[in-house]
Amino acid sequence: MTYRSIYNNDELLARLRRIRHVALDMDGTIYMGQSLFSWTKPFLEGLKKAGIGYSFLTNNPSKSIADYLSKLHKMGIEATRDEMYTTALAAIDYIKTHLPEARKLFLLGTPSMISEFETAGFVSAADSPEDRPDVIVAAFDMTLNYDRLCRAAWWVSQGVPYIATNPDRVCPTDQPTVLVDCGSICACLEHATGRRPDITLGKPDPNMLTGILTRHGLQPDQIAMVGDRIYTDVEMAHNAGAMGVLVLSGETTIAIADQAERQPHLIAENIATLGELLQQAHRG
Repeated sequence: MTYRSIYNNDELLARLRRIRHVALDMDGTIYMGQSLFSWTKPFLEGLKKAGIGYSFLTNNPSKSIADYLSKLHKMGIEATRDEMYTTALAAIDYIKTHLPEARKLFLLGTPSMISEFETAGFVSAADSPEDRPDVIVAAFDMTLNYDRLCRAAWWVSQGVPYIATNPDRVCPTDQPTVLVDCGSICACLEHATGRRPDITLGKPDPNMLTGILTRHGLQPDQIAMVGDRIYTDVEMAHNAGAMGVLVLSGETTIAIADQAERQPHLIAENIATLGELLQQAHRG
């Protein structure tokens, strides 16, 4: 199977002809671990030639944009800040839109992530009962400190607005360990306080794509969300009214895809197949 769609061929090409931007999951879609797929560079070059923009999306907020750009650079991809969108940026955009008076944040996150919020103009609340934050942000914190976890629980119990950057319970790894992710940290806080986050961003929440749509002035049917997971990437596309493209170069097999309640609009072997279809559609 090279590709499969819920549309017939003419409908698929018509839908692809509307695409002006491609949102790309990273691990399993453009690379695997530390290895760039051979078809990634030609795919990106093809998008540029067709006048189609693209962004790289990740649910992992533990690294700053600069860190992600450095990783892509080492793989041979020259990307810009405007082409990266993490759940840290989604949280920043959400706070600025929905809580515009907020300035002081209590952040459960890595120093790299915290630097992203400070660059955006926010300040970090001290670990003190006297320094009440405007918002609590819980994230994938690999530097988690027990005292800060307890302070976060205190502010959560006091009704401070509370945002989670992503729902992931664990972060994928090929090492013999379990990387406890944001969803599990929030479960700990819920068990201690009885309160869940007011909103959980990251895939499959549509706010991840809403931020990109707003940045580029796009309508939902002008963006394709491409990734290797049904329950995050494709589900977010459905939630945002965008086109959901599943690639089989990562986690999901066709057998798993067949069992999904909401089917991808397109299933492709990899992004090279999508690139060929986009070129065909835009030539038409």
